[in-house]
Amino acid sequence: MSTDPGPLLGRDFFDRDVVDAARALLGHLLVVAPPDGKAGPLRVGRIVETEAYRGQDDLACHAAKGRTARTEIMFGPPGYAYVYLIYGMYDLLNVVTGPGEFPSAVLIRAVDPLTPAHLLTPRTDGPGRLARAFDVSRRDNGLDLCAGESRVRIHRGDAIPDLAVETSPRIGVDYAGAWAAMPWRFTIAGNRFVSRAPKRRT
Repeated sequence: MSTDPGPLLGRDFFDRDVVDAARALLGHLLVVAPPDGKAGPLRVGRIVETEAYRGQDDLACHAAKGRTARTEIMFGPPGYAYVYLIYGMYDLLNVVTGPGEFPSAVLIRAVDPLTPAHLLTPRTDGPGRLARAFDVSRRDNGLDLCAGESRVRIHRGDAIPDLAVETSPRIGVDYAGAWAAMPWRFTIAGNRFVSRAPKRRT
């Protein structure tokens, strides 16, 4: 695959149910430019792992706690970055999805790096590692990922056939009761950058 990012994904791509968006994002490209208008190479990675977080009923979703200063962006239009801190040390990159003011977002959990020489750290298998490697942080919260001038963007990549996609429960949400079992984690089967292999159903 070429490292040329190609065209941006449009707003309409994200204006859909978050579960559909999480599946559809596999194969597309996360593109991050240097901060503050500085010169330097783009960091590009193919999205290989995502998780969907869907509305106020989903107890694993931040919106379950209501509309707050942190979650306000989730209630806005689709296609914007929602970046938050966990464990006091890891920034995580999410993409707000539609429709309208229904609060939902896709967590980008892992990418297959296409420009490994440009990464700040070598590992991108996990959302915290990914953000560090691509230099994404809370300063990028609220960026329009559909805008060419944004330093964090999502560009069109390759469509991934259903036979190459695995679904499984989300990671680290055991507190969410029955919602923890929802199969809303999507991975490209066999990709070595997936953060944790899905458990096989018996």
